[in-house]
Amino acid sequence: MMANFRDDFLWGGAVAANQVEGGYDEGGKGLSVTDIQTAGSLETPRYLTYTLNGQRGKQVALPGQGLPKGAKGAVFEDEYYPNHVAIDFYHRYKEDIKLFAEMGFKVYRLSIAWTRIFPNGSEAKPSQAGLDFYRRVFEELRKYDIEPLVTISHYEDPLALSEKYNDWQDRGMIDAYVKYATTLFKEYKGLVKYWLTFNEINSALLGLSTFGGDGNDEDYQHNYQKLHYQFVASAKAVQVAHQIDPNNVVGNMICGIVYYPGSPDPKDIMLNRYNWEQNILYCSDAQCKGEYPSFAQRLWDEHHVELDITDEDRQDLQKGKVDMYTFSYYMSNMVTTHEVKDQVGGNFAAGAKNPYLQYSEWGWATDPTGLQYYLETMYDRYHLPMMVVENGLGAIDKFEDGTVHDDYRIDYLRQHIQAMDAAVGNGVDLRAYTTWGCIDCVSAGTGQMSKRYGFIYVDRDDEGQGTLDRYPKDSFYWYQKVIQSNGNDLS
Repeated sequence: MMANFRDDFLWGGAVAANQVEGGYDEGGKGLSVTDIQTAGSLETPRYLTYTLNGQRGKQVALPGQGLPKGAKGAVFEDEYYPNHVAIDFYHRYKEDIKLFAEMGFKVYRLSIAWTRIFPNGSEAKPSQAGLDFYRRVFEELRKYDIEPLVTISHYEDPLALSEKYNDWQDRGMIDAYVKYATTLFKEYKGLVKYWLTFNEINSALLGLSTFGGDGNDEDYQHNYQKLHYQFVASAKAVQVAHQIDPNNVVGNMICGIVYYPGSPDPKDIMLNRYNWEQNILYCSDAQCKGEYPSFAQRLWDEHHVELDITDEDRQDLQKGKVDMYTFSYYMSNMVTTHEVKDQVGGNFAAGAKNPYLQYSEWGWATDPTGLQYYLETMYDRYHLPMMVVENGLGAIDKFEDGTVHDDYRIDYLRQHIQAMDAAVGNGVDLRAYTTWGCIDCVSAGTGQMSKRYGFIYVDRDDEGQGTLDRYPKDSFYWYQKVIQSNGNDLS
């Protein structure tokens, strides 16, 4: 039986600038929030390092999080910052893109480091060195007929802006972001067609709940206001993108998690619904429908949130709805009002353990059926073209005889591709699939290299040792076959 994927389906992979590029202080690049994140592990969190009132300090780093008010980000010599070198894509991009082309990539999702373009986030003119670097990358991709899919902001706000505006607590961030995005749309017109405004924008809420957080009212006030300004910035960017080039296609990007009730207890059913509303639908509705959902006021009232929202903001949200719905998908989550006897413990994973699922070394549930469920649910709600722009298995790979025999990764991806195929067969308009970390990279959550996702092994360890040489894994050749057959050959 033939697979259901469209003939022009875009197969590829995804990375983020801060997790692969390195060269954190080269080419005129300024510091981003990610540049002050230390290494961590499954047991030890990553930290943001800073000075506050003349004292050295640090706080646990969550995706997209800024510094404490009044703090100044700092790099300390006795700390290890894995993103500073990462896997050195900054100098090795031609080698890596050639490998992606050998696999047959049709699309490559990457992000642009804001501080390569505007080192402090809001200079009068952009850095020509930064603009030139990404132009070379895009031209190299085009040489192999690989479509760039560009994330404008992927967890690395300029440190100077984060300090100045207290992590998106001022409308000045909207203006700076729109100026940055406008620069990109103009500079890369004709080279880049597909854009995503913010990576996993809902992580601001997930960090207070699903990711094991326990946010208070002040935290929710901060993050809901941050999200509102980001929604407005995104909507303004969508409008500018369409004005500069009507061919531009701009999407949102949601951290997609499927929530299940832990029991048939009606209280669990309602708790499950509330998790969907707060953690998934709140952000999706704002960007796809151009307005806040009916339950938004309840969410704000629960934490005494009062937002700065203007009539102009609401108009912008309506005018700047996204063209496509994109999301990451790694796991599902089970919620319950009852006592949890078997708790999930891991990197960005919490809640009750689902007895019907297997869990990775980092505590993430492997649930391909959840991917099908998510695709069908979101498509039915928004009727927008969809892309799965992150999916994959983080695992400890054994490097031997110049390769990695990663049947476990192949099996994981096979199941998720089959789930996507089923969703397409049920009417979902799915346009692309980009596996996460198509080449081994620094983990955003733990800062480790040993948590590997890639089809390509990179010789670098958690302490920053290694040659950085690249080696195709078994999954490299398997995915090559998948792409060549347009998803028909998953053997």
